[in-house]
Amino acid sequence: MHKNVAVPTRNGEVDAHFGHCEYFSVFEIDGGTIKAERRVDSPDGCGCKSDIASVLAKDGVTLMLAGNMGDGAVRVLKANGIEVVRGTSGTARAVVEAWLAGTLQDSGIGCKEHGDHDCAH
Repeated sequence: MHKNVAVPTRNGEVDAHFGHCEYFSVFEIDGGTIKAERRVDSPDGCGCKSDIASVLAKDGVTLMLAGNMGDGAVRVLKANGIEVVRGTSGTARAVVEAWLAGTLQDSGIGCKEHGDHDCAH
């Protein structure tokens, strides 16, 4: 299995809000193990209104392991061929390792309100 997995990241940890992450940790998976890790910078401002889904898809990402995100972001990612698993926490690498071990499941819970979020959506 060869797959690129993205994790919205802040300070090495899964960012609780996809649209506010500092960067995306992209892990190259081959044969069920992490072969490489790289950083893809998050667009300035709100990731919710950026083209990050197409950027990640062009980079070969087919899976997003996230803390939380709204249903709109999930739809955009899926439209770009990126499967989404929400409800993760911990370091980006530990989350990918948990997915490889088969212990992660999508929480099915999406953001409904953003609190300090100022993207007007």
